[in-house]
Amino acid sequence: MINLIAGLGNPGPEYERTRHNAGFWLVDALASQAGALFKFEAKFNGALCKYPVRGDGPARDCWLLKPHTFMNRSGQSIAGVAGFYKIPVTDVLVVHDDLDLPVGAVRLKQGGGHGGHNGLRDIIAHLGDNFLRLRIGIGHPGKNSDVVNYVLQRAPAAEQKLLDAALDEALSAMPLILNGDIEKAMQQLHTRR
Repeated sequence: MINLIAGLGNPGPEYERTRHNAGFWLVDALASQAGALFKFEAKFNGALCKYPVRGDGPARDCWLLKPHTFMNRSGQSIAGVAGFYKIPVTDVLVVHDDLDLPVGAVRLKQGGGHGGHNGLRDIIAHLGDNFLRLRIGIGHPGKNSDVVNYVLQRAPAAEQKLLDAALDEALSAMPLILNGDIEKAMQQLHTRR
């Protein structure tokens, strides 16, 4: 059962709409749905809020987190929250951009490597690799030398439309994910048009 959703991104207005902040976009949308407000917590070096989970079992809250450590040190913030609230790594969902997926694709995956993503690399170093990942495809610029500039730029309008649709798809699968129906969530996300 997911008890912590960490969206990856970089803090600050200059990064707000860049491709690398797709994880922030999703947790912002969840908080907005619930009327919840993020509050910066210095001890976790991140912004945190509670998201109410409704489902088959008793009502409960899930933590939403936006690490303020910048992408490459995301693991410090996530491990701090998970440790403090005694949340096992298997109950953590990390939402992040993914260069290896086409723009607008959404995939759910349990465990695995970092695939060159520095945020995931740091999380694995702090937590191990057995957390759930919600991957939002941002496409690849074509050349590895262009990756840094690409992820730190805004997507053009046509791509942003696909990314917004991907976020809507991810949000529609969130009740399944939060209630532990990972297989059904995967089926829903992986077979979308």
